[in-house]
Amino acid sequence: MPQLAQKRLCQIVGGTTCALFAGAAIASVVFRQQPSDTFVGTGAELQGTTVQVKDINILKALAPEKRAEKLTAIAQSPETLERSRARYLLATEYLQQGQAQPALKQLDQLETSYSVLAAPILLKRAQAYEQAGDAAKAQATRQEIVQKYAQSPVTAAALYELGKQDPKYWDQAIAQFPAHPQTVKIAQQRLKQNPNQPELLKLMARHGLYVDGYIGLLDRLTEKFAEQLSPEDWEAIGFGYWEKTEYGKAGLAYARAPFTARNAYRTARGLQLGEKPGATQAYIRMVSAFPNDAEETSLALIRLSRLVAAPQAIAYLDQVVARFPNRAGEALLEKSKVLTQQNNAPAATQVRQTLLSDYGTSEAAAKLRWELAQERAEAGDVQAAWKWASPITKHNPDSEYAPEAAFWVGKWASQLGKAKEAENAFEYVLKHYPESYYAWRSADMLGWNVGNFTSVRELDPKVARPAARPPIPTGSDTLKELYQIGQDRDAWALWQVEFNNKMQPTVAEQFTDGVMRLGIGDNLDGIFMVSFLSERENPKEREAYKSLKQDKSYWYALYPFPFLEEIESWSQERQLNPLLVTALIRQESRFMPGIVSSAGAKGLMQVMPDTGTWIAEKIKLKEFDLADPEDNIKLGTWYLDYTHAEYAGNSMLAIASYNAGPSAVGGWVTKKGIGDPDRFVETIPYDETRGYVKSVFGNYWNYLRLYNPEISQKVAQISTAHPQID
Repeated sequence: MPQLAQKRLCQIVGGTTCALFAGAAIASVVFRQQPSDTFVGTGAELQGTTVQVKDINILKALAPEKRAEKLTAIAQSPETLERSRARYLLATEYLQQGQAQPALKQLDQLETSYSVLAAPILLKRAQAYEQAGDAAKAQATRQEIVQKYAQSPVTAAALYELGKQDPKYWDQAIAQFPAHPQTVKIAQQRLKQNPNQPELLKLMARHGLYVDGYIGLLDRLTEKFAEQLSPEDWEAIGFGYWEKTEYGKAGLAYARAPFTARNAYRTARGLQLGEKPGATQAYIRMVSAFPNDAEETSLALIRLSRLVAAPQAIAYLDQVVARFPNRAGEALLEKSKVLTQQNNAPAATQVRQTLLSDYGTSEAAAKLRWELAQERAEAGDVQAAWKWASPITKHNPDSEYAPEAAFWVGKWASQLGKAKEAENAFEYVLKHYPESYYAWRSADMLGWNVGNFTSVRELDPKVARPAARPPIPTGSDTLKELYQIGQDRDAWALWQVEFNNKMQPTVAEQFTDGVMRLGIGDNLDGIFMVSFLSERENPKEREAYKSLKQDKSYWYALYPFPFLEEIESWSQERQLNPLLVTALIRQESRFMPGIVSSAGAKGLMQVMPDTGTWIAEKIKLKEFDLADPEDNIKLGTWYLDYTHAEYAGNSMLAIASYNAGPSAVGGWVTKKGIGDPDRFVETIPYDETRGYVKSVFGNYWNYLRLYNPEISQKVAQISTAHPQID
């Protein structure tokens, strides 16, 4: 079944996810897990739990009547912040149920004790008056918001409602809060009446990235009003096209934007990715105009070297080596490839030796070492492979190759009879790369109860989630409070106004944006926003990212638990490990029920319509909707059970089959057998399937280490040990 591989995800997502070189200077970001944090189970386990409003994850897991019961009890307690929070949440639930009078009772004078949410409280009061049929009081309350909280983004929502009667309020919203979702809604409505309004189209270009039909709006703006656009307008348009992966159009737009290093680079790169003419010339112009820009220029020179003939390519790469030491290793590795293509083996060997001796700590050196280790292993020389891989953990500990190299150092040490060295290597992986697929494999090698390729299906790990949400690192006090009490849609709306650095966000801003997206169910973009922080290269940004990685809030955002009830129910029905099912869904769809792949696979588990029909006939299901989470998981887990049955419960083959199809996997097994399953995974012929298998099991491991108390504790214990690779 098709899966949304990382490469494909980068082509689908919006937001600031696939941007290169955010380039903003930032302060260090550290989140601290409070020592008093508690963790909770799910479902029936929570029914008798004592709960506070701050334990929002518990409240959200309860049935509505139980939640109301607990909130009511807190709302009747002595005056505290928790009491105010409970009253606000009760009022919100009453409004959702159309019960205006109980909502008004909870909201009465609440702004006095809960001043951080004073403006939202008035907004809800206006909504309650509206529901109660008192339009005059509703309008008066909204007027009060406009007068008392003129600078608050909440005012935009009041202006939207007031503008239904008097258009001047909509004009005020456009002028004062152009980024607010309600203002975007105003622009959409006015554009429906008259689609040729350049100012409103420009507003949409800057602030409407998340709306349906966004690309069409950009196309209309650039086709009909190009001569009226400023360079800054073109920059916003280029950014919009870029974020929607319309790279060719982005390159053309950036060509008319202010001529900065970043915009010039994106001009060239956009033209290249969009397969439009002029990319080579754009790169040449860029490196000529910005000869000393360490980020864009060095990367542009490397890109340029791949577009020209060998002699000129070597000249460009030599410039990188001479002027940009941070990319010198990458340039040398590229140069060795060019020389190899020219059949100049001695020169290529000399360049590789220079890479290892002079730039041995670079990512390129790690890549070269790992390639040489793999070559030796393939030739059966395990001793040489071990010697080439071992230095990676010492000289390149932050490399993407380090977890894999460290794991195989352990495997090869075992083959060489070095039991202690093997144990040290596996512990080293768990200590230094606990989030990696290879940490799971290392834990299995050490005998931890984490499951292996043939036993993981049978496990039913206990899951305990944090009771409260970790705080977000940036934003107003009102935004932080709304998020803390689970008012995600309202928090997201405020964030659209407060997040005014979308083109070059700080680490804190990008992480907060990801969390806000997750809150409203935009899990695809939310997860990618958080995960793409790993691509930061600026030293200050890199340090901020490393600090963020130390806190569990980062990992909770990367590995959320949507649709937990449906997953647990159908996993139990199919006798599947629920965390394995969660891991597969995360890889397939990023928990987006309505997503459709380029091949036509639909929903959470990316079920092909024909396959869904076939399964439905097998289980005698007359009607189903693949966009419905319940139906999709019901069908998808049946198929995952089926692939397990095809391979005698081997989850590695079952997962591979889910992606590549049973016939392909069966052919691989028939041709070469399974042998060492770790080696089998590394030699899966399809690049996509090989990455898919590692990703699914890596997801599984991360859910296990984050949410299973036993494994979480063991990982914490080993992180205080000092394993070394000899």
